[in-house]
Amino acid sequence: MRKFTFSLIVGLFFAASVSAQNKIDFKEFTLDNGLHVIMHQDNSTPIVAVSVLYHVGAKNEKPDRTGFAHFFEHLLFEGTENIPRGEYMNKIQAIGGTLNAFTSNDITYYYEIVPSNQLETALYMESERMLHPKIDQIGVDTQREVIKEEKRQSYDNRPYGTILPETMKRAFAKHPYQWPVIGSMEHLDAAQLQEFMDFHKAYYVPNNATLTIAGDIDYEQAEKWARAYFEEIPSGPSEFYRPNVQEPKKTAEIRDIVYDNIQIPAIIQAYNLPPKTHPDSYAMSMLSTYLTGGNSSLMTKELVDKQQKALGIAAIPLDLEDGGVFLMYGIANMGVEPQALEKEIDLLIQKVQAEGISEKDFQKLQNIIENNLVSKNSSMAGIAQNLSQSKVFFGDTNYINQELEYFRKVTREDLQRVANDYMNLDGRVVLYYLPKSAQTTE
Repeated sequence: MRKFTFSLIVGLFFAASVSAQNKIDFKEFTLDNGLHVIMHQDNSTPIVAVSVLYHVGAKNEKPDRTGFAHFFEHLLFEGTENIPRGEYMNKIQAIGGTLNAFTSNDITYYYEIVPSNQLETALYMESERMLHPKIDQIGVDTQREVIKEEKRQSYDNRPYGTILPETMKRAFAKHPYQWPVIGSMEHLDAAQLQEFMDFHKAYYVPNNATLTIAGDIDYEQAEKWARAYFEEIPSGPSEFYRPNVQEPKKTAEIRDIVYDNIQIPAIIQAYNLPPKTHPDSYAMSMLSTYLTGGNSSLMTKELVDKQQKALGIAAIPLDLEDGGVFLMYGIANMGVEPQALEKEIDLLIQKVQAEGISEKDFQKLQNIIENNLVSKNSSMAGIAQNLSQSKVFFGDTNYINQELEYFRKVTREDLQRVANDYMNLDGRVVLYYLPKSAQTTE
């Protein structure tokens, strides 16, 4: 019989209160052109988040024309037929708003956060971007240089900045996830204007997009404006290219050394994950939190605090639509060889594989996960993003209210099982990041 300890009772009470108090209500409809619209009303603060998610990312690109999706994240801020070049950001900022965008392997996401009395303006701006984008040689040439500078700052000249691309190109032998989201500068330089225009026409269309409006709104008025500004936009292709590539299971370890502009060595380990919607994704997310999530996590306590073999350690489950990677990295302490740190990391992984985790740690982990889910939906920007991703990735907008239940289904036994199933020490990528000075002495 299960003992109901104080921590368990607190955990159950907290979980019940989370479920009861944080349900996200919404309304949704689809325009005739295929644009899906999601609305969430919260009149507690006079702001509104407006976002458009295009279901296109780096994985939709051709192997010899990578970086296009990220390129359009930039290019669609250039201006439109009715908004002069360079004025898009200025117009949002002039009404007291903020705006940004990001590109991943799977999606491109744009958003504005504006005072609620400026909702119509934000909707007009996003509809302009969808209907009348300015794609010309001046904009292409400008953004090529912007992206080259971004690559220099974020990857080439940043210590450990190439960890993700260096890992992904080894973790994926066949799937397009193997190339970085920022793409190849050579590919962008070689691409002609018409190629950019064709890529835009293929993906940045209403029936490949989700519009989300979250915040201080009136449902009827918000729907009226959404229809007024977006339903005139022509629908795009009836089908969209999605890579249907099954990444083969690794049976041998891939091991390599990367020499970087760093002072302190680092070790990177990557394990392939199942698709984002796979039930095991929840257990792997919880496992990453147990291993390195915070000062009291297993590896932080053991390797950073107790043994002092690492300056820092982290496990990041990069869950992607077609299957991501469980990425672990540790930065070695001064005088510690990466081999010594790797050995201790592996011992802790093997300990979890053999013994699982305690009931006490499991209850604590559940509370951390539930708190993290609440935090995800603590802002209008977060709610807008999670509503749209629920619809696109899981096919059901109400997944935003069901995610906690999926995490609650994970058992201690599941954590031990996925540690054994996915963290296969013989089928992983291991990279040592070493100072360039070590290259001449080895």
